[in-house]
Amino acid sequence: MARLRLPDPHPGSRILGIGVYRPSRVVTNEEICARIDSSDEWIRRRSGIVSRRFAGPDETVITMAVEAARKAMAQAGTDPDEIGMVLVATMSFLEQSPAAAPRVAHQLGARAAGSLDIGAACSGFCYALGLADSLVRSGDARAVVVVGSERMSDIVDPRDRGTAFLFGDGAGAVVVGRSETPGIGPVVWGSEGSRHHMIAHDRAWPPVGETPRAGAALRMAGPEVFRWATRVMPEVSREALRRAGLDVADLAAFIPHQANARIVDVAAKSLGLAPHTVVARDVVTSGNTSAASIPLAMEELLAQGRLAGGDPALLVGFGAGLAHAAQVVTLP
Repeated sequence: MARLRLPDPHPGSRILGIGVYRPSRVVTNEEICARIDSSDEWIRRRSGIVSRRFAGPDETVITMAVEAARKAMAQAGTDPDEIGMVLVATMSFLEQSPAAAPRVAHQLGARAAGSLDIGAACSGFCYALGLADSLVRSGDARAVVVVGSERMSDIVDPRDRGTAFLFGDGAGAVVVGRSETPGIGPVVWGSEGSRHHMIAHDRAWPPVGETPRAGAALRMAGPEVFRWATRVMPEVSREALRRAGLDVADLAAFIPHQANARIVDVAAKSLGLAPHTVVARDVVTSGNTSAASIPLAMEELLAQGRLAGGDPALLVGFGAGLAHAAQVVTLP
């Protein structure tokens, strides 16, 4: 009887390169306050956000993803024909079909690669990174491009006092490839679908002819989300560290989803991070960029020289679903 011949598994995978795209337009709190009953002082106190970026007409989910991925591939020294899969994590791509990923793969020149979108909202990057790790270790892909790309300004009501000040646009990408030693720890993920209403669009996608903003805007039960996030983040973080065989004191960096500076600070305190552990706070100048926030924050810390390649970092994503995921990675 003939037997299947499976590819040889590889001992590990790692992040080979990282790239980001930040829209050129900076939007201050004062501009946001012109449309909502709020103030710069209130926004800073509630979220820590000072400014965010909004994409222009030519800065789409696809174009931003492509630019970020090209930078990551260049840093990794990865050719398009080496890419076996392109994963695009996004919650703001307005076209239901086809997905964004095939077009991103085409523009990258990775025309033989598989491609798909990941719809896990703000935890999408961690979900996609976990899938990329499995694909590379199994031998099903030599290298995987993982992108988080968002135009949150398309799906947020600019007059909603609960969400308008929180979100921004941008994209971040990494290339995941083979490694003789593991550089991406086991992913810890889950979801609480019974509480999906806490972060959700207020009604179904609009009929043909209506604009997305007129049809369905993202709404959030802020206090409830805060309580959930500050509970679940430390829980999944500790489990990700345990599965990676590391202690909290081993971490060079804590890079959670940049939802809100208050959530980040509470989670960091709950984990009992060591004094040397760098905590990402890209949310201050980028806002909440959903699936793009973790790679944007990671690249910012590396660009500032606050971290070095080979440092261990804990990544944690959480958001609509309510989905969450975490893993420890070795920085590129």
